[in-house]
Amino acid sequence: MKLFITGIGTDVGKTVASAICVQALEADYWKPIQAGDLDNSDSKKIQSLISCHTERSRSVKSQIHKNAYQLNTPASPHYAAQLDGITIDLKKIIEPETNNHLVIEGAGGILVPLNNNDCIIDLIQPDYKVIIVSRHYLGSINHTLLTFEALKNRNIEVAGIIFSGDENKATEDIILSKTKAKLIGRIENEPYFDENVIQYYADKFRENLINL
Repeated sequence: MKLFITGIGTDVGKTVASAICVQALEADYWKPIQAGDLDNSDSKKIQSLISCHTERSRSVKSQIHKNAYQLNTPASPHYAAQLDGITIDLKKIIEPETNNHLVIEGAGGILVPLNNNDCIIDLIQPDYKVIIVSRHYLGSINHTLLTFEALKNRNIEVAGIIFSGDENKATEDIILSKTKAKLIGRIENEPYFDENVIQYYADKFRENLINL
């Protein structure tokens, strides 16, 4: 299984959701494009949050694959690449080979530009199961429905949705009603995330993820 984790925007909880999916499935992880924060990249955050990658698990079950592009500036990938004097080429973004499940994390939302022609949505392959992370804030209903609509217009089916933030039943109900999406689970506003918290959510989400 290949899961593509996208969000309705930036800082909605994609990396935490990715860590939960990796832990639940003992999957590999790959972030094709990292823009900025290279010393504390999302790949490094994933490694610190999961236990199925560490020696403490007695066997390293999850591999964290190298980014296709590592850009120095925390900005839209097209602009960060421009500042680095390069142009992102989709042909150079080659999916890592693995016999394991693979969790792929996007950058920002699906229409974040990679270059003058391509956006994050263009990274999604036909065999990917897309999971949308929706964080509760004023305007999140609109942003979530727009994300679904953009994917639908590309004939990309959404496999499920993860809500991020304390329960907002009115918001969740209308999104699920309009999209008919499968609810994978909700990540509460935890005071912190560590291996134990990620494991807790992995155990809660595992069955829904396996059944995608």
